[in-house]
Amino acid sequence: MSNMTNYLSKVFEVPAERLSLCSIQYETKKVPKGEFLLQYGEVCRNTFFVEKGLLRMFSIDKNGKEHIIQFAPENWLIGDRSSLYFSEKSNYYIETVEDSEVSVLQRDFFNNLLEEFPNSIEKSDLVLQKHVKSLQDRINSLLGETAEERYLKFIKMYPDLLLRVPQWMVASYLGITPESLSRVRKELARKNFIAD
Repeated sequence: MSNMTNYLSKVFEVPAERLSLCSIQYETKKVPKGEFLLQYGEVCRNTFFVEKGLLRMFSIDKNGKEHIIQFAPENWLIGDRSSLYFSEKSNYYIETVEDSEVSVLQRDFFNNLLEEFPNSIEKSDLVLQKHVKSLQDRINSLLGETAEERYLKFIKMYPDLLLRVPQWMVASYLGITPESLSRVRKELARKNFIAD
């Protein structure tokens, strides 16, 4: 069973005997590291489910600085929801950070799923509400928490990413410079050393 079919089974409670019906509605493909699945100015047509590998969504400001909005490791969904649902040009890029395998879900995939499996509506709503909560928490974190607090939340949310991405990407996600991230990590190491 692929990660995607497992996700549909667990999260949306699609019956095992009907999973093959879902699997013909999306394509899974291998994407090399550094390839863009979405470019700035394009209309997002797909949501991507990460079977293997790692993706990131980011923007670039007028000074050329990158701002990572989200990482998507295995079993995560990623896409520009505003562009996807309102057919607006995207302000973001989605790029593979590692060689990856992704399931490409068409715009109407989840609508079709809910039509086919009406019992999944409540589950779909829960997924959406968790996504909104996550975005609200991230905004609040960026506005009101220290760099150290943000870093600790990052580790909790993405426990294995520190071993998979360069430090500058972590700093970009946290909204700080790589130098500030180094200071945060040294200070945490010092506190843990004293605590031991």
